[in-house]
Amino acid sequence: MTAQAFSADTDNGARRGFVLALAAYFLWGLLPFFMKAVAHLPLAEVVAHRIIWSVPIAAAVLVWLGRTADFKAALRSPRMLGMAALTAALITINWSIYVWAIAVDRTVETALGYYINPLVSVSVGAIFLGERLSRLQVVAVGLATVAVVVLTIDSGTLPWVSLALAFSFAAYGFFRKTLPIGPSQGFLLEVLILSIPALGYILYLAATGQGHFATGAWQDTALLLCCGPITAVPLLMFAFGAKLLRLSTIGIMQYIAPTMVFLIAVLIFHEPFGMTQAIAFALIWAALAIYSWPMLTALAGASRGSASGTTSGTTH
Repeated sequence: MTAQAFSADTDNGARRGFVLALAAYFLWGLLPFFMKAVAHLPLAEVVAHRIIWSVPIAAAVLVWLGRTADFKAALRSPRMLGMAALTAALITINWSIYVWAIAVDRTVETALGYYINPLVSVSVGAIFLGERLSRLQVVAVGLATVAVVVLTIDSGTLPWVSLALAFSFAAYGFFRKTLPIGPSQGFLLEVLILSIPALGYILYLAATGQGHFATGAWQDTALLLCCGPITAVPLLMFAFGAKLLRLSTIGIMQYIAPTMVFLIAVLIFHEPFGMTQAIAFALIWAALAIYSWPMLTALAGASRGSASGTTSGTTH
């Protein structure tokens, strides 16, 4: 393969990755609309259906990719199953808090939580993995801490929804790294483990006449069926897109979803957003700008290098 052909393949892969990741973040950004639609249903039932209907989608993708051998090997490993059970528990906590927060009109807090998340992940890496923080990262984490303090002083309590979302997802990412299995295999393993209690709970609801699936309004059944695609599709799209993109690109794109969620919460759901919240968000946005600056410069440098390489390739 010539250098020019290799460059073209790389650019095509990056474009595919960008489209997949962008679509995933866009779908995540629109997720509050769906969560509002299911807000009248019990939280546990919604989460159970998110799990159950994700299983066939994740399994179909794995079969289509021809990666069932790795998955079968993971099923035979007690250590792998134990780690997957831990990550599955963490992501369930994250899902549950998110669904509940939107149902009770605390969507702004969910956006703040996912803005804080990358800064929490950096801190977790420094504390548990011995990763050294740069000066810019230290400043960014400091500003995020000040924002949390401002919100705490104003309300008299910690912004626990935001912190719980940020820390549960950071912990999920931390332990997910220790799971030596691909993203599609790992996701299927997690939802398969979770499907045991989830299916038991759904059957219990059906037996006691408390369930909403296929027993009440057809709209409720349709919404519960959609829980699977709503959960699995963007997650799998992101997993495949991220493999084709630079880490710096993903680092910048991760703010798309919480920005959409924030705008939906304030402009469409009309949730309260006073001066204190504005100050806290301004601090967080400043922290994210400082944190993202090295990634932006790296991305700009890579783009210039790619353009230069493409020009020299066509010249020869």
